[in-house]
Amino acid sequence: ALAVPTSAPRRGAAHGRIVVQVVGDFQCPFCARIAPTIDTLVSEYGDRVTFYWRDYPLPFHDHAQLAAEAAREVRAQAGDAAFWRFQQLCYENQTALERADLERYAQEQGLDMARFRRALDSHTHQAAIRDDMAAADATGASIGTPAFFINGKFVAGALPFEEFQRRIDAALAAH
Repeated sequence: ALAVPTSAPRRGAAHGRIVVQVVGDFQCPFCARIAPTIDTLVSEYGDRVTFYWRDYPLPFHDHAQLAAEAAREVRAQAGDAAFWRFQQLCYENQTALERADLERYAQEQGLDMARFRRALDSHTHQAAIRDDMAAADATGASIGTPAFFINGKFVAGALPFEEFQRRIDAALAAH
């Protein structure tokens, strides 16, 4: 199973009966494709499900690591809701994830830009991202993105809403 760190960006219930950890990459087209499904799951399940983000920037996505660091800084400055908005901007603009683009997205959210730039320059959040990757790898699951852990059970890929619904309903029934 994948332990949930307190530092993970959260959506949905504060203490849902079901915990879904989303393991993803900001440059991954399949992660972007699954985002609307997660939005629907958040609204459908309300206070029964808590979603957590876990970073897993793939090495062949040259902008994924910096985007993950940028998103972490957005969260550090402005909280979980800002993190998810920033993630959505990255998903909508996956061909525009250069540093200047990330700075523009952060500025649009009203962040302290000097602090944001310092965080990127000094790689403030790099260790936390590495920790996410190591934790996901330590589960023994074959991690690609997106990947999910629904109450600890590994699920691979951008599955349709109905499949997530089936698995979450089964977890709720068993819980």
